[in-house]
Amino acid sequence: MNTELQEKESKRSVTFYGGAFGALLPFIVFVTGVIIIALSGAPDERGFWPILILALGIGLLFAKDKNEFSLTVIDGMSQQIVMIMITAWMLASIIGVLMTITGFVEALSWLSSQLNLGGTGFVLATFIICCIVSLSTGSSFATILICSPILYPAGGLLDAHLPSLAGAIIAGATFGDFSAPISDTTIASALSQKAQIGPTVRSRIKYILPVALLALIAFFFSSSLAEPRTGSEESKLLGDPRGLPMILVPALIIFLFLRGKHLLYGLLTGLMFGVVLGLVLGLLPVDQLLSLDLENFTAKSFVIDGINRAVGISFFTILLMGLVATLKASGLVDRLVVFASDRSKTEQHAESWIAGTVGAAVLLTTHSVVAILMVAEFANKTGEKMGVSPKRRANILSLVVCVFPFLLPYFIPVILMANTTLAGEEFGIPPVAPLEAGLYNFVAWGILGMVVLVVLFGYGRKKDV
Repeated sequence: MNTELQEKESKRSVTFYGGAFGALLPFIVFVTGVIIIALSGAPDERGFWPILILALGIGLLFAKDKNEFSLTVIDGMSQQIVMIMITAWMLASIIGVLMTITGFVEALSWLSSQLNLGGTGFVLATFIICCIVSLSTGSSFATILICSPILYPAGGLLDAHLPSLAGAIIAGATFGDFSAPISDTTIASALSQKAQIGPTVRSRIKYILPVALLALIAFFFSSSLAEPRTGSEESKLLGDPRGLPMILVPALIIFLFLRGKHLLYGLLTGLMFGVVLGLVLGLLPVDQLLSLDLENFTAKSFVIDGINRAVGISFFTILLMGLVATLKASGLVDRLVVFASDRSKTEQHAESWIAGTVGAAVLLTTHSVVAILMVAEFANKTGEKMGVSPKRRANILSLVVCVFPFLLPYFIPVILMANTTLAGEEFGIPPVAPLEAGLYNFVAWGILGMVVLVVLFGYGRKKDV
């Protein structure tokens, strides 16, 4: 992608009663509230909206200049990259719905069932399928929502090891979150560091392929040791081969991004191609394009469904970026930049600080993209000072934020994964707890190991130029 971020740095300054504590208190309230609500089973980011409003209200109370605080929040919400991310979520979500209603996942499930896979084989096939779907949609959430209701019951009918099966689904989602060209994590990390998306994606192969291979081996052992018997023929009822040609849609999008085309260009082109392909093949009902319910004054469309799916994360990000802007305006981030710069004497030092700060940010904000945007300026200044290339900075940011959200039981992807395993209850298959789903995500564990190799031993440094 040739587009670079050309955002003006905010010059606003906000002081708080209580100093650093007053600036951090809204985040303390936010994180505490998110953990409590998440562990109670929040279905999506909508459950966190009230907590964010409360955090902003507390920030306003502690701010000495209420008007300056308010203007800072609005500035944070209206950053160009926030609009880029919302556009990406909206279009990627629409594409995800399109891939669902045209039978793409059912086709992949059918293909696996035709291979007469047992429980262990199905776990491995599930991991591969979810990797393909996450690369296709660029969304970990969409991958879980699309794949889990289909593949989890099918694997349960084959007596697959259920924690390994759930782990395989969220691991595949993690795979695409790090490496897909249309992933929000990829877009945010690359654009925030002024790196082109195509070359950045190509540079990630050396990181994600070893992790995926090791995860495949880990799933083989974790599932085979617990597999009681071979499969049931019932699983073959779940699948239909007609949707296989829809793989051309993500293939086109990936091709366009690798050729350096603009985000909007690639996503809109892929969406229009997918609609035409679905109509020609008879996979997309015409009434899914747009149908009007004149009696109830409503409209129905897969486009509307896709946008609705993106609403939760979009408003969550808008509100949280407003809160993050107040922390930046307090001067704490600038002090961190100075502190880290004074102690960064080598590339390795700079990379360690980048990894450490974005790790702390994702734990603080519980949101991968917001964490990246929160430390983007810090990563730019610290990395440029010590000669860390834009691609290298982008890769480090993405590696770190693809660990905790897919492992810890109070992050949305893990909660969502556990909730979707309830789809197996109608087949007599018990659900998996969030802690188990995260524990068996071998891709996230592998990425954590890769972070250590990258930061401490410089793996990939010479190639990320």
